[in-house]
Amino acid sequence: MKNKYLGSSWQELKDELKKSGALSPEDMRASELRVSLMVELIEARKEKGISQQKLEQLSGVKRPVISRLESGKTMSQIDTVLKVLAPLGKTLAIVPLEQKGEL
Repeated sequence: MKNKYLGSSWQELKDELKKSGALSPEDMRASELRVSLMVELIEARKEKGISQQKLEQLSGVKRPVISRLESGKTMSQIDTVLKVLAPLGKTLAIVPLEQKGEL
C-alpha cells in the first residue's frame, strides 16, 4: 500500500493531521518540537561541514543515535541532545509558548 505522505512536506502533513483531528494540540506541539530539533540539528551539522561520524567523535554520542535523532526515529534524553548540540555551537532554550490554540 502506497503511503500518501511519502514525499510530503512537514507543513502538508501537519495540515492534514490538524484537519483530521488525529493528534491533540499537545501532540502537535510535541511533533513540532521534534521536527524543529531535527531540522536545526541537521542544518547546524551541515553548516559546520561535520559528518555524523565526526560528530560522534566530538560529542561522544554514537553515530546510530545521531542518525536516529536526525531522522526523527527517536527522541533522545535531553543530556544526549545537549552533548550532540555542543560541538555544533548550539544549545536548547526555554521560550514561551505561542498563544493557546496556535500551532
